[in-house]
Amino acid sequence: MPLLRSNTADKIIVDRRKPHRNSEVARAVRKTRDQLAHQPGNLSFDRELLKLHARSMANVAVAIPVMVLAIAGAGLYAGMKDEILAWTLIALSGYAALALVARHADRTETALLDVEATRRNFLIAHFVSGVGWVYFALIGCGTCQLDQFVTIKAIVLLLAIAATALIASSLRGALAATFALPVTAYVLLASHLWTPVEIIVTGLLVMSLPFFAVVAGHMNRSSLTLLSFRSEKDALIAELDTAKSMSDEARHRAEEANLAKSRFLASMSHELRTPLNAILGFSEVMANEVLGPMENKTYRDYARDIHVSGQHLLDLINEILDLSRIEAGRYQLSEEPIVVTAVVEDCCHLMELKARNRDIRIVQQFEADLPRLFADERAVRQITLNLLSNAVKFATPGTEVLVRVGWTAGGGQYIAVRDAGPGIPADEIPVVLAAFGQGSIAIKSAEQGTGLGLPIVQGLIALHGGEFELHSKLREGTEALAIFPPARVMQALPALPTKVAAGKRG
Repeated sequence: MPLLRSNTADKIIVDRRKPHRNSEVARAVRKTRDQLAHQPGNLSFDRELLKLHARSMANVAVAIPVMVLAIAGAGLYAGMKDEILAWTLIALSGYAALALVARHADRTETALLDVEATRRNFLIAHFVSGVGWVYFALIGCGTCQLDQFVTIKAIVLLLAIAATALIASSLRGALAATFALPVTAYVLLASHLWTPVEIIVTGLLVMSLPFFAVVAGHMNRSSLTLLSFRSEKDALIAELDTAKSMSDEARHRAEEANLAKSRFLASMSHELRTPLNAILGFSEVMANEVLGPMENKTYRDYARDIHVSGQHLLDLINEILDLSRIEAGRYQLSEEPIVVTAVVEDCCHLMELKARNRDIRIVQQFEADLPRLFADERAVRQITLNLLSNAVKFATPGTEVLVRVGWTAGGGQYIAVRDAGPGIPADEIPVVLAAFGQGSIAIKSAEQGTGLGLPIVQGLIALHGGEFELHSKLREGTEALAIFPPARVMQALPALPTKVAAGKRG
């Protein structure tokens, strides 16, 4: 039989186990947002990529001139003077212009960055820096007498292409803008050289440009994906923060409203009970004709109806006040060692007359020699009476109500009440366990109640640190269990030996 529990005494108006009606809409909005975030034409990501490229170029503003100066030093050592110095000046000027554009873009706010203008300025600056490499591809070395000078130039250009592909991968087209013209110039200059080494080196240099362009493209897409993931993460964090703030605010207001309601009801005990006691007293006097006979029989019936209705209203007010005190934390337990079997047996005797009137038999099954329980006797009595009242009210006439008291598997004690009534549908158990909640079958088959008995039982059990469980199956009945924790079971102390006890008395 399935086991269902309720951890709160608040009324469940909406079944939270069902999916929210807006879940499909939320998923559709999230999917559309993901698609928009991953589109390459997203201006926010284009700005982020430009800012990333600007930071990268600004960080290597010193490394590239160092490489240029190293090449210039090697050229001077090989005997090149005017050509290598001119190339150094042109190359440093081109990279200085690129560094200025990068610093300007890096200092500009991301939201104020003009995407098209900044991209155009970067591509122009890369083209200007490539002019120096064009000059490098065209210079010769007649005085240095290096047999493999053309091969050395190809290797230097290959290293420069690889470095630029890694550094400038955030800007699409930067590699082509920088080295398309230098590679073309090198190929045209080396076209009259047909030695095998120069042909192989030239072919490698020509193929390296599209190869590193593909590598730079993959790195660009990886950067775009990382940016989209970061943007989505930031958006989700913002949504979670907003939802948490709204949830905290709503919970705070609900707690304040619930606490105010509970305090109000808890403080209205005297104001509500005083007029009801007067109504009950006067109606009972009139119904019983204490001060003299009442000639009109209808008036006597009205007085009885007023007394019955007032008693029902007083019971309802008492249950509401008990539940309100529990929710407000103002229910004080008067704990003492009690024998649970004795308390439950007294409650069974109290319910015996009502059960007999409904042709229901109460069967008791108590485990023997149960130790005392440290609990509030009034609360335990109220728990038992509420469970017995529900069982007798909903049990089918001619059946029996089984009341059990015993050990739990964990070493605690339990009170179980089982009836053979119509049972409770699984989807209605959360409603039954809520304040003022009643099952549809129970309403049709039994007298109407207040719907506060089980919430009060849950609250009282929770105050004792225990658990309340409800087992039910349609057309087979319901079993309610009030479980007290092992910490409240008072184990009997072992008896002292006879000689020791006699010695202490002496």
